[in-house]
Amino acid sequence: MGTGEAENGAGPGPPGTPDQGRPGSLWAPLRRRLFRALWIAQLVANTGTWMQIVGAQWLMGDLGGGAFSIALVQTATTLPVFLLVVPAGALGDILDRRHLLLVSQVITFTGAAALAALTATGVTTQALLLGLSALMAVGQAFSTPAFQAIQPELVGREEIPQAALLNGANGNLARAVGPALGGVLIALSGPAATFALNAASFLGVIAVLFAWRRPPDHRPLGAEYIHDAIRAGARYVRSAPSFGAVLACTVTFAFFASGMWALLPALARGPLGLGAGGYGTLLGAVGLGAIAGAFTLPRFGGRLGRNTIVASATVSYAVMMAVIGTAGNLAVVIAALFLSGMTWIAVLSTLGASSLLLLPEWTRARALAYYQLAFMGGQAIGALVWGALAGRAGLAVAFLLPAAVLVLSTPIGLRRVPLPTAHLDMRQARHFPEPPSDLASHEGPVLIVIEWCVPPENAAAFAAAMRPVGQARRRTGATMWGLFRDMEDPNVFVETFTVATAYEHLRQHFERGTIRDRELQDRALALVSPGTRPHVRHLIWSYAALPGPGAEGPELRSIASLLRPR
Repeated sequence: MGTGEAENGAGPGPPGTPDQGRPGSLWAPLRRRLFRALWIAQLVANTGTWMQIVGAQWLMGDLGGGAFSIALVQTATTLPVFLLVVPAGALGDILDRRHLLLVSQVITFTGAAALAALTATGVTTQALLLGLSALMAVGQAFSTPAFQAIQPELVGREEIPQAALLNGANGNLARAVGPALGGVLIALSGPAATFALNAASFLGVIAVLFAWRRPPDHRPLGAEYIHDAIRAGARYVRSAPSFGAVLACTVTFAFFASGMWALLPALARGPLGLGAGGYGTLLGAVGLGAIAGAFTLPRFGGRLGRNTIVASATVSYAVMMAVIGTAGNLAVVIAALFLSGMTWIAVLSTLGASSLLLLPEWTRARALAYYQLAFMGGQAIGALVWGALAGRAGLAVAFLLPAAVLVLSTPIGLRRVPLPTAHLDMRQARHFPEPPSDLASHEGPVLIVIEWCVPPENAAAFAAAMRPVGQARRRTGATMWGLFRDMEDPNVFVETFTVATAYEHLRQHFERGTIRDRELQDRALALVSPGTRPHVRHLIWSYAALPGPGAEGPELRSIASLLRPR
């Protein structure tokens, strides 16, 4: 398995799409027609969503809810994502992503339309408000990993950081406009109008997705079962330390930073004494700051490393949180919110772009589901914790405590778990030699044994080089991996790993390898004895049920027939 040559997969951009614009230009992705159409449609939908959030939080106050109940609105909009995003990510890798996105948008539209109708008739309760907000979050759970995963299909690889910034600016432009519109609508017509316009805003996204003629996915071995896909995604995340560093930064930032978003409505209604329009102005300041950050970051991103950007922006955000929670002066709070928007987009766009660049196509949606799990879970739990703290100790403490922890923990955390800075080529690469021709006729488990001949002077370096190779085996399907040295012949190293099924091992051969994995393997190959090649053997579990004479079915098809395009 994986000890020979490699065959490069498709290039970084969508097939047939020329690279346009300068790689460093913020606007380059918008020159691509499909990205532009979807970006505009999402801007409208995101604006409607922010109008909805303002309306829901304000309606909760009108229904008699206090600071804790208002914070529960954010929990209702994030907790379903936390619970469902992992299976949703697996579906995003085994189903057509366009179809999945269409279904998710219909679910969200249904929840918004139902909430608008119930609120207009005056029958909405706190429970109904939270329940329908959660239903819309279900649609978001199924759409978020797939939306992120299709970005490399819409733009070139070199444009992914710019696309991440533009998508962040999209949401934050909506955050600047939506709350203000929401506040005006609440003052003129009540919260029901915000819910109705939010429902209508999803129609544009549905129209763009419906018109998109996405090429069919090429899965030589067919789609995975959902439970197998979930396990494969979890196994990949456990064995990808670079992606794990991104997740650690994300969950820490989301948990402590969520306090500002969860408690801002209570701050507006309480110490600042603002109405719905004033609350919309506060959120608008954050959105405008995020837009300014999207324009500013490309100028410094090339000179500053990812770790420097995330660390400095996180500390700055924490300082702004402390100012917002204690200032008491509206002008100071608005200025601090503007700066917090700049730092918010700097952190999240850097982490989001890092995630996309670190993931191969075959597992992109399910791994990004863990990114969303970290972000939404941190927000949901953080909102609950800081809302409860505000109810017991007051708003000022609930702003100051997470801000202080962010300032103290950020330098330590990034020193212990730094973000990756090297370029990793995650394009598909097919490894040779071919597996045994009858491997597909068995079920498994499969044991792969590879003998490496290594001169004694290279032994220590070879053992070190094989550790990341072992991680690559696990990422692509291995359940156990080990490296042993022959006690009788010290020149011989034996690598072993097991895979649950023969089909899972075939996916390692034909679907899951990357150029990065090949590079790791080539480092080990450079240390073997001159003129030798690793010897590979495939062993099937001796008690596995073997097909009898004359048996028919897909399990007896040859590998060549399995890989024939369908």
